[in-house]
Amino acid sequence: MNKAIIVKLAAAAAVFALAGCTDLKPLQAEVDALKTQVGTLQSDLAAHKADRSAENAAAKAGTDAAAAASAAANAQSTANQALAAAQAAQSGVDATNEKIDRMFKKSVSK
Repeated sequence: MNKAIIVKLAAAAAVFALAGCTDLKPLQAEVDALKTQVGTLQSDLAAHKADRSAENAAAKAGTDAAAAASAAANAQSTANQALAAAQAAQSGVDATNEKIDRMFKKSVSK
């Protein structure tokens, strides 16, 4: 935006400096050309800002994806721990059932 202001000020200064000239048509053509250039620069600046916003959004999406992957890895680790605990508990239950079965067989055989 500063460039646009500088260009406008330069055009205005040129107009005032040459105000004594009787033929202002060439100067008006230059001013019009400068206005066109300013418009183009403003459009380019807006496009650049949009590109930058898109880049920022992509970077945030990447960060969010990394956080999601980390959360998924933590969830998998927790699931693995739960599976190991369940298997250990099942082993204990199986051992207890085996003892009960042996005791029952002993009592029946007497």
